[in-house]
Amino acid sequence: MPVTDDFRELTEFLDAAYDAQERLSSGDLQRRAIAADLPAEALTRIDALPEGEYAQDEAAEALRSL
Repeated sequence: MPVTDDFRELTEFLDAAYDAQERLSSGDLQRRAIAADLPAEALTRIDALPEGEYAQDEAAEALRSL
């Protein structure tokens, strides 16, 4: 599956969000996404993450499956 611009943007967001962080909650990711001024489609995906804590690879996989 080709990497879309939307997912590339999410990957860059996750790289920045997880800088020096091992795990982040879905709420932390939502707050950081809003602060990063991500486009509406990206915010919608992040808002759809189930509650919980995620390592970066877990968050990326969950976002891919949404």
